[in-house]
This record gives sequence, C-alpha cells and structure tokens, in this order.
Amino acid sequence: MKTIVFGGDGFCGWPTSLYLSEQGHDVMIVDNLSRRRIDEELNASSLTPIVSLDERVSAWREVSGKTISVQYLDLALDYEKVVSLLKEWRPDAVVHFAEQRAAPYSMKSPRHKIYTVNNNLNATHNLCNAIVESGQDIHLVHLGTMGVYGYGTAGMKIPEGYLQVELANGATAEFLYPANPGSIYHMTKCQDQLFFFYYNKNDKLRVTDLHQGIVWGTQTEQTKRDERLINRFDYDGDYGTVLNRFLMQSSAGYPLSVHGTGGQTRAFIHIRDTVRCVEIALSHPPAKGERVKVYNQLTETHRVRDLAQMISQMTGAEISYLHNPRNEAPENDLYASNDCFLRDGLKPTLLSEGLMEEVMDIAQKYIQRADLSKIPCVSTWVAEHHDSK
Repeated sequence: MKTIVFGGDGFCGWPTSLYLSEQGHDVMIVDNLSRRRIDEELNASSLTPIVSLDERVSAWREVSGKTISVQYLDLALDYEKVVSLLKEWRPDAVVHFAEQRAAPYSMKSPRHKIYTVNNNLNATHNLCNAIVESGQDIHLVHLGTMGVYGYGTAGMKIPEGYLQVELANGATAEFLYPANPGSIYHMTKCQDQLFFFYYNKNDKLRVTDLHQGIVWGTQTEQTKRDERLINRFDYDGDYGTVLNRFLMQSSAGYPLSVHGTGGQTRAFIHIRDTVRCVEIALSHPPAKGERVKVYNQLTETHRVRDLAQMISQMTGAEISYLHNPRNEAPENDLYASNDCFLRDGLKPTLLSEGLMEEVMDIAQKYIQRADLSKIPCVSTWVAEHHDSK
C-alpha cells in the first residue's frame, strides 16, 4: 500500500520505513529533522554515525533497488502543506511518529515543556484534521506509549486501551483506560488518545493506537545492510533508553546508572518487533465506523535493577544507585495484555535470545564516539525551591 511515515528519520521511524519498503509498500518519509536539531542543542549525538536523510534513502536505493521518497515539512506547523500532500499523494495509510519522544527532555525546563506540548498536540491534531479535510479514507497508525496507563499496580492485567466496568445499576460499559501520565511527554500521548476518540466518533476516522513499551536494540535486518543505513543509538540522559544505556555504559567501563531503588517495572520491546508491529497494525486496520483500535506493544516486563544485575553478571560492570530525578513510586508492578499482537502473528524477540550481545558489539565498535559527560540524567521532575533567607 502507499504509506507515509511522518517522523521517518527518527529512531523508530527510520527502521520502520525501511522495513515497510522491503515488504513492498510505496513509502514516503515526511520529517522536519527536529531530532537532529535537538542533538545539536544537547551537544549529544548518536553513538552510531548518522548520515543525512538524503544519503540514507540513496543508500537504501543502492542496496535494495527500492525508492523511498522524502518530503521536508513540519507536521505541527505546516497544516496546509499536509492537506495538499495527502490530496496529491493519496496514501492508503499514514504512520505517525512525528512527536518529541523523550520524557526527560520534556521535563528539562518550562521551555521544553511548552515545545513538547505545542509540537506533539499540534502534530497529532493537524494530521487528524488534514485526513478529514482531504476527504480520503486513510488509516492512521500512531506510536503511543505504555506510559499513558501510568506505572502503578492496577491489581490486574492492563487491558488494551479499554476498561470494562460494572455500573451501580448492574449494567456494564467500556471506557478508555484512565489516563495517568508521568511526564509532560506522557501527558501529550494521553491527549492524543482523546483526539483519536473524537475524530473517530465524529468523522469515522480509522485509527490504530500502539501503546509501546521501552525500545531496546538498534539494528534491524534492513539497517544492517550498509553503514549508511545504521539506526540511532542514543545513550544520553535525555534520549537514551534504559537497556541500551546499560549496554553502552558497560562497554565504556562506566557504572550502570540505576535511579532510586531500581524497583521501577517497565515494559520492553526490541526494535525488530517495533517495525513488525507497525506492519501488523497496517495489515489489520479497523473497519470504517469501528472504534479506535488499541494494541499494547510490548513483549516482556522487567524491573530496572534486575536488568542492571543481568548486565553486570554478563559484563562485570559495577552498578551505581543514584537519586531518582523522576517523581514516581520507588517500586511498582506492571502487568499488561498484549494478546492482539500475539493473535495477529507477532513472534516476540526476548532478552534471552542473545541480541543484547549484538547491541554490545555495536556499542564497543563506536565507543570512541561516546561523550561520557552526557550519560548522567540531569532533567528533574520537580524543581527545587530554596528559601532566600
């Protein structure tokens, strides 16, 4: 099918674009290169060397014989251009990755909070609005987060998107699972759900919302074919995901950074499964008039300290327990259903399958590019106010 990947230059968007192209989709990447500008702002580049987007798609054409087209525009700002693009290119589906994706970055300062809200909410609303204005029946697949559910113990498996409740009169009803954001970034993803709910109800917009866990790994079969295709490997305190950070830290001889007790339980998924899940979502769209389809996009859950101990046993790395900059419970459990993806064909990639060694090999290969001063997490959730007396 014809598929536009908004945010196709990013950590999840790039390998997804290649994977969909490999499967025979006619793919267009739309991006404003904001993630590259944030690298410059933070002075913290990917551990792996990333060439320009134009070079990336040229390299893909060389190794695969397939063409990915590119449009540079800002989904959050260039509404009329988005409408024109949809009308001219007439995609069957769009995949929406075009949001600021890091919780720590969203909490760095009031300015970063404002940027995250303006970018993420305007991008999502503009896309919904533009699809309706285009007059086309376009399936929207959105990359959300498990963080919309919060990280508290629910006393049950978290269902996929909807909670069935028994009312006082004995009747039953289903509602969107109560939102419980843990950062400004997560708050924007909760609002995304309401945009989708409204446009689905009002305009019959077909939407699949993927509530994804923390992504680990770097490479897919497509990104491994040429060094110019290599995916991002973020390790800094704002954008680095916890397992990739641990593997990089162990390669650099840097103590593994566990914040608080390490009792935070998180959901995880390998980047290879991320791209496969997007394809599954595209292949199983909701019918016209069907409510928003929600998948919990995870394969397993782990406590942070257990991950650190696992890496320490593998590599001999020390573990450093640090102050937790987040405003969260020191310990939590997390149980969530992922029945829909398993039913629709996902064969999960688990930590036990040896791919951590592959990530470590990449980290060791490019470790000379590391700036160890960027490892600490410096964004804090609650500002400290000191008495002026």
